[in-house]
Amino acid sequence: MSSEAAAAATAAIPSIPRDDDGPVFRAPWEAHAFAMALSLHDRGVFTWPEWAAALADEIKRAQAAGDPDTGETYYLHWLATLEGLVARKGVASMDTLHRYRNAWDHAADRTPHGKPIELKPEDFG
Repeated sequence: MSSEAAAAATAAIPSIPRDDDGPVFRAPWEAHAFAMALSLHDRGVFTWPEWAAALADEIKRAQAAGDPDTGETYYLHWLATLEGLVARKGVASMDTLHRYRNAWDHAADRTPHGKPIELKPEDFG
């Protein structure tokens, strides 16, 4: 993830948690989700205004469903937005996304703590 791309994203999407050095993440998966969005934007899958509107809609839906909006769930909304846009744009279907999410969950369950998670054919059960 280039610093220029991260700076462009944080300028376009004011809600991104940040400090003086740029975006901040509470866990590695948040940085991965951020990087995936940057990569898809760079490939022209969506514009930043389109992303910001979709993310705002996702956060509003979550708040209406009871999300307390403490900031701890921000990247969960980011990931849900990413999945929704990827499906709506035809990059991958929701079925495919769910299949891979379940496979990653399975792979994570069988992987000892501290070891890298590797997807294997049997993870797709």
